[in-house]
This record gives sequence, structure tokens and C-alpha cells, in this order.
Amino acid sequence: MIALYQRTGTHLSAIRSRAADPALVARLSRIVLTARGAITGGGALSWSQVGQFFTATFPLAVFQAWRWWCAVATSFTVLSFGLMWYVASHPDFQHAFLTDDQIQQLVNTDFVSYYSEHAAQNFALHVWTNNALISALCLASGVLVIPVFLALAYNLLNVGLDGGLMIAGGRTDVFFGLILPHGLLELTAVFVAAGVGLRIGWAWIAPGPLRSRGQALGAAARSAMLVALGLVVVLAVSGLIEAFVTPSGLPTPVRIGIGVLAWGGFLTYVVAFGSRARNRRYSTDLGEEFTEAAVPTV
Repeated sequence: MIALYQRTGTHLSAIRSRAADPALVARLSRIVLTARGAITGGGALSWSQVGQFFTATFPLAVFQAWRWWCAVATSFTVLSFGLMWYVASHPDFQHAFLTDDQIQQLVNTDFVSYYSEHAAQNFALHVWTNNALISALCLASGVLVIPVFLALAYNLLNVGLDGGLMIAGGRTDVFFGLILPHGLLELTAVFVAAGVGLRIGWAWIAPGPLRSRGQALGAAARSAMLVALGLVVVLAVSGLIEAFVTPSGLPTPVRIGIGVLAWGGFLTYVVAFGSRARNRRYSTDLGEEFTEAAVPTV
């Protein structure tokens, strides 16, 4: 049966690479999947797999893409501060977006009240789902590249405009005192999603000499799925900080300190566990038994 399974897998690969017949491909795919299930049996999720995900595969997937998300983070930060300075020093640019009354409302009331106008548990769920949606958009649309830049540009405009208006209104301390506790971890998670999404797009553009575009894209996308699952937890933590710490009555240095600890803890976790997983030769891709069979072609 194993020999027949391997032969059918080879036939399926050959048909896909030469003259794909959709009906025949679908039929052979069903046969291969059924045979694989009969040979390998079903698998159940175990706590060891969950532990391996959090101690090896997820931090490794983030660590492997560090150049991408660090480039995104650096560019976003530089452009954000540049936009804040421009908005703060150019009143005419401010009025292209808001009237004087709206600016005063934002600076004196709306920016601060945003973090406390809803019940903390409801607000935590809201920001969690909103940031998860942004991250999912960056990951899912990475192959198209442009939507990732559009999502980043939208967030850049929001941060730069709000920050510039608060600075121009003499409330620089309030702005950074409210945005830093949760923003460090929250934006880092978004940067990771954007960087990994762009890495998917680059795998499609430049797959390398030893892989087809489909193979490179598949490997990058499978690694991105690990990142997507892990960021659910990271964004949940940032959401809790934004809902319960940011608007709390704690002194500003304490609130910022909590944010810095959470942010530094995540970066340390990625570097420490990711580098260890790399040294132990863990992989973020599926095992050979789960990937598409390949045959030499002439």
C-alpha cells in the first residue's frame, strides 16, 4: 500500500507540473489524502505540540523574518516622528483634516477619553479584534504587497496626525504617556505582521534558484500562519494593557514602565527562543511527509 501511495503521489506531481487535468488532479488528490490517512493514522493535538509552538516554532518564525519587520518598524517610526513634527509646525496642514473646534476637542477631550469611555473588558475586546484584523490584513494580503503599505500608511497617518496635534496643543506628555504603555507592544505586533506579509510577497517575486514560485510562496505562507496564531496572544496582552493600564490612575512612569517590560519581554522571548530553535534546526514548514511530492523534470 505504501508503494502504491508513493506511486500515486508521483503521478499526481507529474500531472500537476506538465498538463494538469482538473478532474484527474482532484481524483488523485482524494486518493492520496485517503491513503495518507490510512497509512499514518489520525493525530490529536497534545500539550507537547502546544509547548513546542510557543517555545520553538512561533518565535522561530518571527526571528527568521526579523530583517523584514525591523525594517518596517524603523521606517514607520522615522516617518511617524517626521509627520508629527510637520503637523505640529504647519497649522495649515492641520486644517486640511480638522477644523479649529475639532482640533480643540481632540486635544482637550477626545484623545484622553477614548481610553476610558467604555468598560475596560469591552474596550480590551474591541482593540484586540481591531488590531488582529489589521495584522490579518497585512498577512493575508502580503502576496499583493501594496495592501500592506496601504494599511501601514493609514496607521501612520493616524499616529502622526494625532501626535502632531497633541504636540502643537502643548500636550506632548499626555500623548506619549497614553500611547507608549500599550503602543510599544501593539505596534511591534503590527510591524511583525506587516514584515512577514511582505516576506510572503517577496517569496513570490524572487523565489530563488532552487524553488518554484509556488513552492517559495507556500513555504513563506505556512510560516506566516504560525506568526498569525502567535500574534493572537501578543495582541491580547497589548489589548489588556491598553484597557486596564493605559487609562489607569497609576503614575505615568509606572504605566510606561509596564509597557516597556511587556515590549522588552516579547523581544527577548523572540530572540532567545527563536535563536535556540534555529540552532536546534527546528523548521517552520511542514515535514516532508506533508508537503507536495516532487519528481525530477527534464
